[in-house]
Amino acid sequence: MANFLIIGASSGIGLELARQLSEDHELWTTSRSLPEEVTGHHIEWEASSEEFPGDLLPESLDGFVYCPGSIRLQPFERTTDQHILDDLEVNLLGAVRAFRAALPALRKAGQASAVFYSSVAVTTGMPMHSSIAAAKGAIEGLTRSLAAELAPKIRVNAIAPSLTETRLSKGLLRTDRQREAASARHPLERIGQPEDIAAMTRFLLSDESSWMTGQILNVDGGLGAIRTFK
Repeated sequence: MANFLIIGASSGIGLELARQLSEDHELWTTSRSLPEEVTGHHIEWEASSEEFPGDLLPESLDGFVYCPGSIRLQPFERTTDQHILDDLEVNLLGAVRAFRAALPALRKAGQASAVFYSSVAVTTGMPMHSSIAAAKGAIEGLTRSLAAELAPKIRVNAIAPSLTETRLSKGLLRTDRQREAASARHPLERIGQPEDIAAMTRFLLSDESSWMTGQILNVDGGLGAIRTFK
């Protein structure tokens, strides 16, 4: 039975991933509140401000997933230095602190896998996305650098979703009109669901992806790669 650490497992993609993995794996989860319907070892941790309590982790970890993120959509001229720093704190520095603490346990597994989350907005320029695109762009650079440094024992990949229905995106999907417009922007004509991203994460954690590292995988309904003409 593999040991997996899921950072940010109380809602959205992290919670769905924990649900899918909990029956067959030993889980260590972290969040500000206890995840619902998930068994395992829970650590309360605030990603944006606290050092990670690495002493609470098992001796060996087979997988690591960092889920916390933010969605800040606003014009660039209204984006302050503090906004940029806040997004970097949650998306990048929290990931760095957690991964640094987990690295000794990942090394002891012999073969391990780490997964971070980026955004389709990094490679597809979108208005109002400057702060979050910058923070997630840093995650992509971190992913590739760690993959090179830690090969061949630890694989490191990232997933770049488009708009996914989670607590974070609730404000963007309040009305039927907003949901219809968001769906129509994607070639597959729907917004993402936590299950879509969790499924790809499970693949990256599994031996089925054992020849993949340093990759940024777009799970985005086709938005980042194609345009349809109707």
